[in-house]
Amino acid sequence: MSYYYNKTVSGDFEKVIENVTLALKGQGFGVLTEIDFSGTMKKKLDVDMPKYRILGACNPGFAYQAYQKENKIGVMLPCNVIVQEVNGAIEVSAVDPVASMQGVGNADLEKIASEVKNKLKAAINAL
Repeated sequence: MSYYYNKTVSGDFEKVIENVTLALKGQGFGVLTEIDFSGTMKKKLDVDMPKYRILGACNPGFAYQAYQKENKIGVMLPCNVIVQEVNGAIEVSAVDPVASMQGVGNADLEKIASEVKNKLKAAINAL
């Protein structure tokens, strides 16, 4: 089982970030965090790398449901979505919540993780 799913798109990097944010919003997610990974690597290590941004997406309803089943679930949240330059194109990847929840070992989270997966996939597929 893969721990992520992805889609390659074309366009301006910043515009793709906007489109991803809107697609996530359409599925009930907000972007809580945005990490410029490539910018941080340049600043901290003086390493040049392709653009790479990590978006921390959260659907509050599902996050609360998960919390009710497992009060330490915050260590697994939010759901990360990455936007990165790959060979001249832009790749958007999202974590597979079903795969990540297997590590928690709480069967009560399976249904929630499956619903979150479907919504994240729908957002990625909408790009």
